[in-house]
Amino acid sequence: MHMPVTIIGAGLGGLTLARVLHVHGIPVTVYEAEPSPTSRAQGGMLDIHDYNGQLALEAAGLMDEFRAIVLEGRQAMRVLDRDGTVLLDKADDGTGGRPEVLRAELRQILLDSLPAGTVRWGRKVAGTRALGSGRHEVTFADGGTVVTGLLVGADGAWSRVRPLLSTATPQYTGTSFVETYLFHADTRHSAAAKAVGGGMLIAPSPGREIFAHRESGDTLHAYVALTRPEDWFAAIDFTDAAAATARIAREFDGWAPELTALITEGDTAPVLRPHYALPTGHRWDRVAGVTLLGDAAHLAAPNGEGANLAMQDGAELGKALAAHPDDVEAALAEYEEAMFPRSAEAVTFEGGEVPGIDSEHNTAQDLINMITEQSG
Repeated sequence: MHMPVTIIGAGLGGLTLARVLHVHGIPVTVYEAEPSPTSRAQGGMLDIHDYNGQLALEAAGLMDEFRAIVLEGRQAMRVLDRDGTVLLDKADDGTGGRPEVLRAELRQILLDSLPAGTVRWGRKVAGTRALGSGRHEVTFADGGTVVTGLLVGADGAWSRVRPLLSTATPQYTGTSFVETYLFHADTRHSAAAKAVGGGMLIAPSPGREIFAHRESGDTLHAYVALTRPEDWFAAIDFTDAAAATARIAREFDGWAPELTALITEGDTAPVLRPHYALPTGHRWDRVAGVTLLGDAAHLAAPNGEGANLAMQDGAELGKALAAHPDDVEAALAEYEEAMFPRSAEAVTFEGGEVPGIDSEHNTAQDLINMITEQSG
């Protein structure tokens, strides 16, 4: 295949596609709005699953590099009730089924695997339009344009490529995270550190829950989830860190102090992360010369699968293009035919289907029961 591929977005999905194309000798250029690879924090920990994300890394020829950045022991998991009772304390079993890595380090592996100049930084897309015969024009915020015969939107929730294929737009799911970090946790935040343990903590409850990860070094990264309308969060002044922290903490009155410490003892200002999603089962009719992957195609609320699915999309699209070098449309159709149902599958954890945060079954004991049933 000699037609160059144009990818919008240098996230994990777009970079996985670029790497697989490079492995197969297919020319590719990635345009990214961010000015540099380090211009913003890349988020926290990701568990990369052996049934999708790791398969994508195998297709990219990067498993050795991946294993080198795995944070050992972080597959450990604790489930606590809201009163602090430890109902499950599961050690890292060493199987590597869902090892944890830092998103920034995983992204860097992918960037380092591409020839210099593959990613064009600081190229924010302002719009796209069809030119006919499968060709599309991309216009950048600086006024520049590029015309391509094969355009891939890997540009996330608010994709500028998606309107070429679909009128769907992300809608608020009703739930948001408030994100906090606790540094030097074992010495400065010992109760919270003990509660989290060596890997991941989950403290579920209908309508509200607390997740936390032990990241590299001595850092705890917490995600406090609340089901509230957008205007409820809008009424909180997140520029006033102390007031915002106190307001969020009030929603967890009566919870164990070692859990609420993940909110009240944050060493960074709390950051609001509202969750948006595209309609479940989002799909489109085949349009020549363009497709989507990752959140641009099937944005969902955080569920542990987003990054894995984006990487799987990238790898599968790259393999399809390599398998059909003389028929781009056959490759895109094959990719989409598999991607649509894959992205609509119910989310599972430890083999069981995960209840929504608002479900009456979103409790620590129900989670324990689910894990016990599946492992039994």
